[in-house]
Amino acid sequence: MLSCSTCWNSGRHQDGQAMIEELLHLGFERIELGHGVRLSLMEGIQKAYDKGLVKFSSLHNFCPLPVEIHHAAPDCYEFSSHREMERERAVRLTFQTIDFAARLGAPLVVLHLGRVAMRPITAELLAMVAEGKQFSRQYTKAKLDAVRTREKKAPAYLARVKDCLNRIVEHAGNKGIRLGIEGRNCYEEIPTEREIPGLLEEINAPHVGYWHDFGHIQIKANLGFVDHFQWLQQISPKLFGCHLHDTVWPGGDHHPPFTGSIEYDRLIPLLPKDCLFVWEMNPRRKGEAIVESLRQWKERFGQ
Repeated sequence: MLSCSTCWNSGRHQDGQAMIEELLHLGFERIELGHGVRLSLMEGIQKAYDKGLVKFSSLHNFCPLPVEIHHAAPDCYEFSSHREMERERAVRLTFQTIDFAARLGAPLVVLHLGRVAMRPITAELLAMVAEGKQFSRQYTKAKLDAVRTREKKAPAYLARVKDCLNRIVEHAGNKGIRLGIEGRNCYEEIPTEREIPGLLEEINAPHVGYWHDFGHIQIKANLGFVDHFQWLQQISPKLFGCHLHDTVWPGGDHHPPFTGSIEYDRLIPLLPKDCLFVWEMNPRRKGEAIVESLRQWKERFGQ
């Protein structure tokens, strides 16, 4: 199933139906409502759905955007926060996203889980890689120091995430909604690829799985945190769907597929046959480039 996220165009639309129609005109059969959808757009979105103009593949938490937040910000409230009020706000907003998904016939919600509070390392490592220093002692030391710090601090943050997820998983199950836990691009974020299998095993719910983000995982691969091919081989049985975007070396993401360095021809055969594919494009990308990537996708993979 091929879909496109509203993250590409929600920021420039005042009417939800017009936003939907622009994406459908690109040639997509489904739409993902992204985390930048403002409450003011929901009336038009509901009208488009009621008219039978659109089918939704998924919603990306938080959707709609919290009224107090004025720009796309999926991490504005985190399940990992040390502040109980923030965690409770994140859970309530996630319940709302799940409820909207059920109302709009969208079978899945994509989740970010939070982060470990530590000195951000990903941008620093990317800068060194861009300068060709990925094999230097400086790079190795910075990376190992970050791994040691995160491994020491992570359990407390994961415990908070799991406490929030227990309630969210139950609510989603009651509503008949699947949850996709997204792989992230920053090493500070939760979960890492080492943590995801155990987290899914502990949750042990058929409606909870992994959501693969090609651009994010390629960035981690470029930094030497994961082998993209081996990771997909391992996690594929737990995978519900993917965000598709390409990566320009080493960390420029959200480009149309086939315009960067991701080896889609090698990776796509690893995925389940019923996998959901969602184009997640930067708003600066041209519509013509998105249409061309969709054409190439259908030509290569026949979907």
